[in-house]
Amino acid sequence: MEERNTLLINQSTIRELLDIADFNNLVHQTFQGLGDGTVINPTKLTLDLGETGGYPPYEGFMNAMPAYIGSQDIAGLKWVGGFLGERKTAGLPYITGMILLINPHLGTFTAALEGAYITNMRTGAQTANALRYLLKKPSVTIGLYGAGMQASTNIRAIADLFDITELIVWNHRRSTAEAFAEKMQEHVKGNIRIVEDPWEASQAEVLITVTPAQTPLIKAEWIKKGTIIFPLGSFQEIEDELILKADKIIVDHVEQALHRGALKKLTGEGKLSEKNIFATLGELAIGKKEAGDLSQDITLCIPIGTGAMDVAIAGEVYRRALEKGMGYAFDFEA
Repeated sequence: MEERNTLLINQSTIRELLDIADFNNLVHQTFQGLGDGTVINPTKLTLDLGETGGYPPYEGFMNAMPAYIGSQDIAGLKWVGGFLGERKTAGLPYITGMILLINPHLGTFTAALEGAYITNMRTGAQTANALRYLLKKPSVTIGLYGAGMQASTNIRAIADLFDITELIVWNHRRSTAEAFAEKMQEHVKGNIRIVEDPWEASQAEVLITVTPAQTPLIKAEWIKKGTIIFPLGSFQEIEDELILKADKIIVDHVEQALHRGALKKLTGEGKLSEKNIFATLGELAIGKKEAGDLSQDITLCIPIGTGAMDVAIAGEVYRRALEKGMGYAFDFEA
């Protein structure tokens, strides 16, 4: 392919070129790069298009997420967001995204890839790899809040690295949870239980929240020592008291995690700061820090999402697509 051409890669091609183990391995390698400084990842920038109720009223947002990946010597940008409103009415998926790659030597655009599938898959792989660094055993029980796409990718990615001996699912609509359980059974070694009371799901070893909730679902008084909690929603799904009583807070990107999602409110109130962060996942990935024995701790882990993951995965897709002659070469300068 000529240097000035840009390879266009659609979702079906990405699905063909990467499996869940590939996503897990690439995310692990990228965490290592974040830990050793060979990955550069600025804080994401958000364009609010009515997600928080302001102007314009489109019930959506877009994030710009750039990164450089040293091990691949590539740079890129993910332009991704989520929309309800008219997009939901049109029957389109919540997440929409595109990833653009450049040659960092020349600044030429080497590839443009569909980004929603990579986003969903790497979100699950981030949780799975965090557990790789935190758990000292091959099996786990999971309490899951939410039963959508990212709930699915979390379970699939975790099942690639661990035996899930029990999955307890709470969702605001039971029929959705039932359909989810049926699809996930092939990935779960033990039983899948659907519960009406959110407390029941909180008694598992690992709790994962992937909901659009804007008020807390999980109460501090429910959580016992030895629990690892992943609040992955865009807003706040756990009580402030639970955040403040956590023994260890682990994040992927300190600046982003403090100003988005679960930690945003307390950071704004001056009750949390960088000194409250025990470690980053990059530090754990390269052994710079150790999580230690978590059996007597309440551990809060927030892989809020970095563009580095998307760019690294897109870079590998691009490499494999070139090898196999896949994708569509397009000359934007013609």
